[in-house]
Amino acid sequence: MRSKVQKYDIIVVGGGHAGSEAAAAAANLGSSVLLVTMDMTKIAQMSCNPAMGGVAKGQIVREIDALGGYSGLVTDESMIQFRMLNRSKGPAMWSPRAQCDRMKFSAAWREKLERIPTLDFWQDTVVDIIINEGELKGVRTEWGMKFYAKAVILTSGTFMNGLMHVGKNKVSGGRAAEPPSDGLSDKVANSGFRKGRMKTGTPARVDGRTIDFSKLIEQKGDEDIGYFSYMNYEKEKINQLSCYIAHTDLGVHSILEKGIPDSPLFDGTIKSVGPRYCPSIEDKIVTFSDKEKHQLFLEPEGEDTVEYYINGFASSLPLMVQYDALRSIKGLENVKIFRPGYAIEYDYFDPTQLYHTLETKQVENLYFAGQVNGTTGYEEAGAQGLIAGINAHLKLQGKEKFVLNRDEAYIGVLIDDLVTKGVDEPYRMFTSRAEYRILLRQDDADKRLTERAYKIGLASKERYELVQRKYKCRDSLYEYIKNLSVKPGEINPYLKERETSPIKQSVKLIEVLKRPQVSINSLLPWLPLLKTKVDGYGALKREVLESAEIMIKYAGYIEREKLMAEKIKRLEKVVIPSTINYNSILSLSTEARQKLTNIKPQTLGQASRINGVSPADISVLLVFLGR
Repeated sequence: MRSKVQKYDIIVVGGGHAGSEAAAAAANLGSSVLLVTMDMTKIAQMSCNPAMGGVAKGQIVREIDALGGYSGLVTDESMIQFRMLNRSKGPAMWSPRAQCDRMKFSAAWREKLERIPTLDFWQDTVVDIIINEGELKGVRTEWGMKFYAKAVILTSGTFMNGLMHVGKNKVSGGRAAEPPSDGLSDKVANSGFRKGRMKTGTPARVDGRTIDFSKLIEQKGDEDIGYFSYMNYEKEKINQLSCYIAHTDLGVHSILEKGIPDSPLFDGTIKSVGPRYCPSIEDKIVTFSDKEKHQLFLEPEGEDTVEYYINGFASSLPLMVQYDALRSIKGLENVKIFRPGYAIEYDYFDPTQLYHTLETKQVENLYFAGQVNGTTGYEEAGAQGLIAGINAHLKLQGKEKFVLNRDEAYIGVLIDDLVTKGVDEPYRMFTSRAEYRILLRQDDADKRLTERAYKIGLASKERYELVQRKYKCRDSLYEYIKNLSVKPGEINPYLKERETSPIKQSVKLIEVLKRPQVSINSLLPWLPLLKTKVDGYGALKREVLESAEIMIKYAGYIEREKLMAEKIKRLEKVVIPSTINYNSILSLSTEARQKLTNIKPQTLGQASRINGVSPADISVLLVFLGR
C-alpha cells in the first residue's frame, strides 16, 4: 500500500475474468486502480471447463483482443489444443476454440496484471459498497479496511451468497473449497437494486491415469494451429494434447435415474434458474428420455497434470451416484474422482438496471460486469469487464462513453440484450442472437474495433499499425486478383482436379475464385506470379489470404447486410427524452407502458428490442416524438 488510506480512481471488486479485464483496461488507460480479490493465486481462474472460445464465444475473445484486452493473449500463451469450429459452414459461423492449461492461464493473467504500474492489489473480501446519500464513496472489506474511489466495478461472479449442492449436502461457497461473499448483495440491493437467484453447475474432475483411452474416440486439434490474438501472427507451434469422446448408455441412465429422488434439482431444494443450453446430466436423461446415449468430452486440464474435465456430465447428484455412473461408462470402468460435480446457486442483479456503458442507473459511477449481470461464460464476463473498465475511466475523464452497436460486435449484441431484454436464465452468447452475423466474423474483429480502441488510447500504436498493414495487403491482393486474367491452358487442369467446370476463354481470376470449390491457397502452386505476391506478405500471409477470400466470395452478402444495418440504425438516432411519461401515452399497450417505464430506453432502437414492445408501439412513439 502506498499510504494508510489510499484513494483510487477505480476499485474493481473480484479477480475473475470480468474483474481482470476491467482492471487492466482502466489501468492501461491511465486510471489508478485497486483490484480487490479473495485469493490472488486464482486470478481469472477457469472455474469450469479449461477452454476459451467456441461458437460465438471465440468471436468475443477476438473482439476483446482487437480492443486491447488480454484474454486472447493469455489464451494463446496457455493453449494446449486449437480447433476452428464450423469450418464446413460459411465464415460467419467459423469459431476458434482452445483448450488451455488452466494453471498457466491464471498465472499468465496475474503476470500481465502485475506489469501494469497503475494497478494495485488487495487480497480480501468486500462486504459493502460505501454509498452516502446516493453518492458512491468506495468499499469496505472483511478485514475492516475502507478504500475510497470515484468509481467501483462489481464483478463478484458466483460468490454472492454462493451455495453449492451435492445430493442432500449443501456447502456455502462461491467455488469448490472457496468461501462465499455473504451479505454483499443484500447491502447493494438496499440501494434500490432488484436482485435474483441463478444456478449453474460443473462436472466431476477425474484422474487421467485411471482412464482407458483406447476405448474412447480421440479428438485431435487442427493441424494448422490458429491463435486468438491478432498480435500473434508468428506464434510458435505448440505440442497439442488430445481430447477424447465417450458416451453414456441406457445402463448409465438407469444408475442416474436412481439418484433423481436425492437430486436437489428435482426435490425442490434448488429453486433458482439454470442454463437450458448446458443442462446437467440428470436434466438430460429426464428432458431427453427418448435418447439412448449422450456424448461426453474428456478434456485435459493442463500439460503437467493428470486431471480431466468431463464436459457434458455436470451434476449435483449424490457423490456415489456420480461415481457409479461414471464407472459404467466405456473407458471409465476404473476411474477415480478428484472431486465431485456440484450445482451452485448465487445472487445476480437484473441487468435492465444498467446503461449500455454497464454503469448502474440507481447509483452513479457504480458498474456491474460478469455473472453479477446474469450471464455465464468466461468470454461473456471478460467482454463486460473490458467495457465497464473503459467506460469507468472515460467518465471520470469527462470523455464520451464507449458503446458498441449490434452491427459492430458480438460484445455490442451481448450488452444490448442484457440491458434491453434482461435475463430469465444464465445468458450465453450464440451466433443466432446476432442479426448481423456476416458482419461480425472472427477474422475481421481487428478491422471493426482496433481503430476505435486506438483512438481512446487502449489499443497500442503497434497493434493499430499491424491492422493497417494487414488490410493494405488484403486490398492490394484483392485488386491484383480482380485484374489478373487466367487462360484455359493454365487453369483448366486445376479446375478439373477440383471437380468444377473448365473455362473456355480467358477470364479474370476473381470470377474463378467465386466458385466454392476454388481457394487461393490451393491455386498458388498453379499460378507462380500469385504465389510470389502472396509470399511477400510474410507472417501476415494467412490472415491476408483468408480476409481476401471472404471478401471475394461473400461480397454480395456482406453489402446487403450492411445496408440492412444502416436502415435499422436510423432508429438508434431517435433519442427518447428521459422525462417522458409512458403512462400518459394511452395508445401504447399496457405491457409496453410497463416495460418502457421499467427499462427507460435511451433510443427508439433500444425500445424496439424490448420484449413486449410491438412494432405498433414503436409507431405510436414515432408519432409522439414528432417523427
